[in-house]
Parts: sequence; structure tokens; C-alpha cells
Amino acid sequence: MNASPHQSLTAPIIPESAPFTAEQRAWLNGFFAGLFSNEAAPRAAALSNISELSVNPLIGGDGALALDDGEAPWHDQTLPLGERMKLAEGHALRRRMMAAMAQQDCGQCGYNCEDYADAIATQAEERLNLCAPGGKDTARMLKKLVEDMGGGATDPDEARVKAEAKAVAQVRDADARSGRSRNNPAEAVFLARKKLNREGSEKAVYHIEFDISNGELDYEVGDSFGIFPRNDARLVKSVLAAIDAPEDFPIGDKTLRQTLSEDVSLGAAPDMLFELISYITGGARRATAKALAKGQDPDGDAATLDVLAALEKFPGRPPDPEALVEALEPLQPRLYSISSSPKANPGRLSLTVDHVRYSLGGRERLGVASTFVSAALRPGDRVKAYVQRAHEFALPADGDAPIIMVGPGTGVAPFRAFLQERIAAKAKGPAWLFFGHQRREFDFLYEDELSGHLAAGELAKLSLAWSRDGERKTYVQDKMREEAVLLWSWLSKGAHLYVCGDAKRMAADVEAALAAICMEHGQRDEAGAKAFLKELRAKGRYQTDVY
Repeated sequence: MNASPHQSLTAPIIPESAPFTAEQRAWLNGFFAGLFSNEAAPRAAALSNISELSVNPLIGGDGALALDDGEAPWHDQTLPLGERMKLAEGHALRRRMMAAMAQQDCGQCGYNCEDYADAIATQAEERLNLCAPGGKDTARMLKKLVEDMGGGATDPDEARVKAEAKAVAQVRDADARSGRSRNNPAEAVFLARKKLNREGSEKAVYHIEFDISNGELDYEVGDSFGIFPRNDARLVKSVLAAIDAPEDFPIGDKTLRQTLSEDVSLGAAPDMLFELISYITGGARRATAKALAKGQDPDGDAATLDVLAALEKFPGRPPDPEALVEALEPLQPRLYSISSSPKANPGRLSLTVDHVRYSLGGRERLGVASTFVSAALRPGDRVKAYVQRAHEFALPADGDAPIIMVGPGTGVAPFRAFLQERIAAKAKGPAWLFFGHQRREFDFLYEDELSGHLAAGELAKLSLAWSRDGERKTYVQDKMREEAVLLWSWLSKGAHLYVCGDAKRMAADVEAALAAICMEHGQRDEAGAKAFLKELRAKGRYQTDVY
């Protein structure tokens, strides 16, 4: 018999004999009390306990109550996937999905890591391959976790989680104007590029300029620029030859060449491609393809297999063009830190891009987006692009606050923008930049600009680290330790600290140096140093943009 809408039901009470802790029982009792009450306030209060209590009942794959204490110790870009998953053991399924992400909150997927996990767990998002920095490892782990949940969310409070995921999506998509998200790109016009390294460098870093004066794109310093690249034409030609297919073969309303150029990734060969190959080959090759599809490495060459290498590894009957396209991953946009200020450069936007090139498997490999902007574009070409708003990476509101910027290599990009912005705003706070690269003679990016800022007093201090000059390699973290007394003095006086660049090594080494400086000059033990850095982060005085 259904209850009247004006009738209150008696909430079930979790007995003390139930296999829950006192806090778990308290949460469940509160939840059921709110659920069965006809009063909105008690129900809201019960649901608010999700963030106030130390547990949240989310059923794990084994049916046991999983814990969610609100913390995410795995949310660290420097930790390998295996360590992150271990830290997430025993937590809710959606939290384990979060741990499978690359932890960069880079926005390339259209979410941050936690929201992407929630969207998958509530089936609001079906795509498991959007985490570009996580690559195949993340996609494989997400696939396994989705299989564990049997294709559906396992949250007894599923309605709340779905509502949260929906709210996140609404906020993300609220601004439907062009250029505000990867789902609504606008057009930017390529203007010019200039190589920043001198002849003799082992690197090829370019300053890239775009015209955004059409009004569809706007940005603030600290934001990133998302570019929809096209695959290198030579690579597309080689893939066409490998499958022995004509470039004008129709794929929907496009040709095969257009599809391979614009729509699918030709990078790391996905598991689905190996599954496809296993259906059209036989014998030992079929077993090898099946093993690769499961993430195994039977021949010790899995890391070298992009799409072309995978096709060449299994010669003979080529896959059907339509089947091949279905087996490939979508070509994702790439994000770059913006290296200009809109106040100093109205209607224009610049990037600082390292042209990725390396040899692997006997062939030169090229970065997709870096090759697109550093070599393929011609002045006047239009590109699909959008602005990714910064996640807590912005200048202090107080222009008098000191800032310390650590940006080796292309990590200098947002700090060039910071300096331009502070100068345009006539901010009085001192700025200190730590910059490093391989060799001073060849790799001093923006040397004239930075030297000019230093001479004009717009940059109070410039500390340089060169890893290939001299017998001893010197990195930015080494320079920080060398200047520890002054660095600690700046932090003690309220300086805001920013780090941009490599997440795996540089960012971790910089944080280790900061902790050591805090212990030595701040008279703290290891726990106290970690607490100090955590406090800086909480106050917005320690911000990172790492990848």
C-alpha cells in the first residue's frame, strides 16, 4: 500500500549487530531518516552528511561497503597508475575510477579527474578513452572497473551522485558560446611562428601566434588553449599504403584520407585494433594479436606500436577501411599553456611549443599537435580551438604580492604571460623567475625579453639552470636550494609560488626541494614541512600547472 504524501513512514534502523562501524551506522541511520521523512530539511541534512561524516556508502565490486573519507591521496600526477590504484583500494568504485585518471585536472577530456570518474560511474559518459595524458593504461583500467560494476553504477545513493554529475555537466556546458569548451570550438587564425632555440640546439621550440580578434575567443593569463590538430600528411599516406586502400574511399560524408587526417588517432595502437587484427590473421600471429589486445607484451615491442607499426607488424590481409576507422580512438584536442596577456596583446594569443620528434622502432615519430602548429600550419590557416579556463592557476588579486615562478623549458610559457599582465596592470609586487633548459648558448627561450624585464626592474630576480653546461647537471630545483635563504624569506613575506612543466619528475623534485628548504630554514620536521606546503596550497599561494 502506498503512503499518502502527507504521511511519514518509520525509517529502518541499522542494528548494532550489523557489520558496520559506528560512523557507518550513523550515516545510514541519518540517510534513511531523511529518506523516509516528509520533511525536506531532515532529508537535506541527511544527504549533507556525505561531506560531513567520514564514510559514504558506495558498494564496491565485492558487495562490501566502500569508504569515502573525502580525501584523495592518489590525486598526485607523479604517482604511477599501480600506486594510485593501491591507494584507492577499499574506496567507492567512482573514487577508484578517479584514481585511474592521470590526476592532472588538465581539462582535455572536458572534465576534471573527479567529475570524469563520476560521469562514467553514473553512465552519463560512455567514452572511456578521453584521458589523453593517461593514455591506454587509463582506458584499460576504466574498462576493467566498468566491467566490475556490471555496466551500471553501484551506489545506493545513485540519484544523488547522478544529480551531482548532471550539475557538473550543466555548469560545464552552461556557456554554449563558441570557443568556451572542446564541445563548442571556435576558429583562430594562424599568424606566424618563430624558432626560439639557436642553431646547434638539440630542441626545436617555437613561439606561435594566433589572431583571435573575431571575438569568439577570449582568455585570461593562466588559461590554456585547446587545439584540434590534424595528423601528419606523411603518416596518413603511410597508413593508406599499409592497408592498400584508396584515399578517396568514402567514410560517411568524408574520404578515408580526411578521416585519417582529422578524426582518428594514429598514435599508440588501441586494444580494439589488435582485436580486429586477430580476426583477420591466423596461427601464431593471431595469438600475438590477442595477447596485445589484452595489454600483454609477447614480443617486447608493445611500447613501439603506433597504428602504422601495428599494421606493419601483421602483414598480409589488411583490415577493411571502415573496420579500421571503427577500431581507432578519436583524435583528441591538445592543450597548451597560453604565453601572452590579453592586456598586452589584444586580439592575439601566443603559445610556446616544443616540437616533439624522436626515433622509435626504426622510424621518426612526431608529436601530433606540436607538428601541426610547428610545421604544418601556414599563415592565414584557420584552426578549431577553444580556451580551457585555468584550474586555480592565476595571479594573486593583490598586485603588491610577491610571486615566485618555476618554469623550465616550455614551462616558462604562462610566466611570460604573468609578467606581461603585471606590467600592463602596473602591479608593484616583485617577481622572481626560475628558468632552466639544456644549454644557455642555444636554449635560453625569450632571452631578450626576460633580460629586458630584469634590466627594467619588472623582474626582480632571474635564476637560471643549465643541465648540459659543465660537468654537473643543474636543474631549477638545484638553483632553489642554492638560493634557499632568500626563497624562504620571500615565502615568509607572503609570496605566491607557481610551478609549470613536467609532472613526473620536475614538479616532484621542486616540491622535494621546497620541503627541504622549509625544514632547514623554517625549523620544521618533515611532517611540519608537508603541512606548511599543504597550507600554502589551501590558501592559493602554491599553484601548479603540470603535465
